[in-house]
Amino acid sequence: MADTIISSTKASDTGAVPLPPNSIIVVLGASGDLAKKKTYPALFGLYRYGLLPKNVKIVGYARTKMDDADYKKRISSYMKTPTETIETQLKEFLAMTSYVSGQYDQDEGFISLTKHIEELEGDVEERYRLFYMALPPNVFIPVAQHLKKNCYPKSGGARIIIEKPFGHDLASSRELQTALQPIWTEDEIFRIDHYLGKEMVKNILILRFGNEFFGAAWNKNHVSSVQITFKEPFGTEGRGGYFDQFGIIRDVMQNHLLQVLTMIAMERPVSFSAEDIRDEKVRVLRAMPIIDPKNVVIGQYDKSLDGTKPSYQDDATVPKGSRCPTFAAIVMYIKNDRWDGVPFILKAGKALDAAKVEVRVQFKDVTSGIFKDIPRNELVLRIQPDEAVYVKMNTKLPGLTMKTSVTELDLTYKRRFSDLKIPEAYEALILDAINGDHSNFVRDDELDASWKIFTPFLHYLDENTDIVPAKYPYGSRGPAFLDDFLASYGYAREQHGMYQWPTTKVNGNL
Repeated sequence: MADTIISSTKASDTGAVPLPPNSIIVVLGASGDLAKKKTYPALFGLYRYGLLPKNVKIVGYARTKMDDADYKKRISSYMKTPTETIETQLKEFLAMTSYVSGQYDQDEGFISLTKHIEELEGDVEERYRLFYMALPPNVFIPVAQHLKKNCYPKSGGARIIIEKPFGHDLASSRELQTALQPIWTEDEIFRIDHYLGKEMVKNILILRFGNEFFGAAWNKNHVSSVQITFKEPFGTEGRGGYFDQFGIIRDVMQNHLLQVLTMIAMERPVSFSAEDIRDEKVRVLRAMPIIDPKNVVIGQYDKSLDGTKPSYQDDATVPKGSRCPTFAAIVMYIKNDRWDGVPFILKAGKALDAAKVEVRVQFKDVTSGIFKDIPRNELVLRIQPDEAVYVKMNTKLPGLTMKTSVTELDLTYKRRFSDLKIPEAYEALILDAINGDHSNFVRDDELDASWKIFTPFLHYLDENTDIVPAKYPYGSRGPAFLDDFLASYGYAREQHGMYQWPTTKVNGNL
């Protein structure tokens, strides 16, 4: 069955403590887009697969005034209910939910929230609550403070999930941490970066450390470069005013792509426990120098070549003359024995030619002699869409000659694991939080180390008004000189122009 899902890592494997039966999950910002599109569908998915705590109740909290019917209609609008069975499950799920309206900066609303929670809990000796802040960053601190003051149980315990952005530079990140730490302990805080919940990102640990043939070549002696790419085929589409506050570097590179980099580059942890994994990620970050401006290309999308797609500046919500980068390619290095000298290339942009997130580990050229100008091997992890792992390799072209051809060892998930459902990132991460597993959440010192790498360059961009992003056409691969920039760091793109990802249909699937 395509809907089968497997949860193989138990909380006990990581030393974590799951929430007990009768726990309460509170979604703050329940009327917002994030809650509707991600949080509630993820909770419903976990309910369908029997992965929520027994007798759990889910409470929404937001400023919007609405009755129970409006609330349930709103949160169910993004649920997928193609079958009668799922429709029945949705009705059961909605029966577990309720709503309280209140302000984010006043005690009264949180006192009402606590009263409602206690009514749902009934007469229990210990109370356990999980607070999910699906909120804009400007209310993180007051809400966290009010939750601890008014909603923290006297017996039992509580956890709080915080969405990015975790500040916009080192100083603002530290300000957030300083405000949270006196009231919430690090063990209670779950900083969610949804890329750490993606199946292929979680798979990196197994691929790297569960396969000796990868581990043997995973170093500067064999790897020429590592490229981590994030592409979106659309622009800001009327949300440019919000995006302009952050830009592509703060939006996806300092967090999502850097997290993937640490997973690729880290040493083997001594166990699957959260602290052992995060210790190794922090060691990678501390070995990385700050970004050198000469190792960066920034761009901003212009109109498409046919004129049908607008430029970033055409978005009415974008400040006039904005220098905000919608594209960036950053070359980073890790100063340790394993990776010294290997360029790690982070590349991200909007309004590009495809929707794609992938990791591309390019190996060094084979020894010359019997071969001349033979293509390099590459290991590719396609994170989205259509999860896959494949190795580009050279083989003899069938026939009476010794001509070589580039082919692949291909693990495409929708073909190999067609009977299993790949969980959504938010499903995986909310389940981790329920289980008390911090492995795929960002620790405070990890956050600090990442901002130390990026902040000097971000301030450099902000302060030097003469630096203007290069224009690139909507729907292109990025700035015209991108290939030359990448080649200067030894990256060889699609050598000979001969290789194409196969599109042969297998059992009706591409």
